[in-house]
Amino acid sequence: QVQLVESGGGSVQAGGSLRLSCVASGFTFTTIAMGWFRQAPGKEREGVAIIDSDGTTSYAESVKGRFTIDVDSAKNTLYLQMNSLEPEDTAMYSCAADPLVLGLRTGPGPLGYWGHGTQVTVSS
Repeated sequence: QVQLVESGGGSVQAGGSLRLSCVASGFTFTTIAMGWFRQAPGKEREGVAIIDSDGTTSYAESVKGRFTIDVDSAKNTLYLQMNSLEPEDTAMYSCAADPLVLGLRTGPGPLGYWGHGTQVTVSS
């Protein structure tokens, strides 16, 4: 059964860095797309970064140049390196996976999966 477990969230000051991890089980990274999404109180869910099965990446305009998504297939782990964090980055960050479709705006499709999220709080 597919499972996604996030970790690495925390509280940091503006300008700081965090590295989020998402440990996956039940599938191989070479056959599935994965990504990070976030949602802040009172706001809609926002796609942050996606990496396709072929390694192609996509980022939200608001995080380009600051965030980097990558995977370690040997460890079945998805990462999100977040640098130069801003208060606007404060949100619950969740990872998602889908064997067929995964959109930055739409998230996973009917066959997709979600983790439970890890909180990131950035203070000014």
